[in-house]
Amino acid sequence: MYFILSKVLLFILSPFLWVCALLLFAFFTKNSKRKKRLFIISLVVLYVFSCPALLNMIARAWGVSNTLPKVTKTYSCAIVLGGFSSYDENENGFFNGAADRFIQGVLLLSKGNAKHLLVTGGNGNLVQGHFREGAWVKTQLNDLKIADSSILIESKSRNTIENAVFSKLILQKAHLQPPYLLVTSDFHMRRALMIFKKAGYNVDPYPCNFGAELSSFNFNDLLPDGGVFDGWTTYLKEIVGYIVDDLKRY
Repeated sequence: MYFILSKVLLFILSPFLWVCALLLFAFFTKNSKRKKRLFIISLVVLYVFSCPALLNMIARAWGVSNTLPKVTKTYSCAIVLGGFSSYDENENGFFNGAADRFIQGVLLLSKGNAKHLLVTGGNGNLVQGHFREGAWVKTQLNDLKIADSSILIESKSRNTIENAVFSKLILQKAHLQPPYLLVTSDFHMRRALMIFKKAGYNVDPYPCNFGAELSSFNFNDLLPDGGVFDGWTTYLKEIVGYIVDDLKRY
C-alpha cells in the first residue's frame, strides 16, 4: 500500500498539474472576480515553477554537497542505489540521466576506494514487467570485465526503504564490515542517508549527479523554462518523502 501511495503522491506533486487545475477552474467558474483571481494565481504559479533561479536555490539548499567528496580511506563496499537505468517496450535496459551513480560507483571500485560494489535496485514502476535493474547492471559490469568477486547485486527492491532492508541481508551474508559508502544522486542523498541510518547502517555519503548549477547568476536564470517543472517535481517528491519516511517505522 505504501508503494502505491508513493506513486500517487508523485503524480499529485506536479506543479504543471497544479497550473492545469487552476486554469480549468478559472475557465469553468462563472464568477468573474474568481475567474480573474484564478488566472492571476495560475500565472504566478506558472512562473515560480518554471524559473531556473528559484529551482537552483532549492537544489543548493537541499543538496548534501556541491562537489564529489574526497575519499581518504578504503571502504569494504560502496552501495550504489538504483534508478540510473530505464527500459524500453521490449524490456531492454539503458542508462538514463542519473547514470553518474553507476559511473561513480565503478570509479570508486577501480581506484581502490571500495573493495566491493553493491548495486541495489529492482523495478520501481507501479506496473512491473520482468526487468530488474540490478540484474541488468550486472551484465554491464561484466561487459566492463569487473570481477564477479567484487560485485554484489540486490534486484528485488522497489524503493529506497527496500534498498536499505534488502541490502543489509546481502552485506551480512558477505561478511562486509561497515562503514560503507552510500552512492546516489545529490537530490536523493539527504533522504537516502536518513533511511539507511534509520535502518541501522553506518554509512558515509557520496553524492553525485548534481542538480544545482554552480556557475554565477545571469539574467537567463529568471526567464521561464518549461524543463524546470520536472526538477520541481523531483525535489518536492524528495522533501515530502523525507518527512513521510522520517515518521515511518521500518
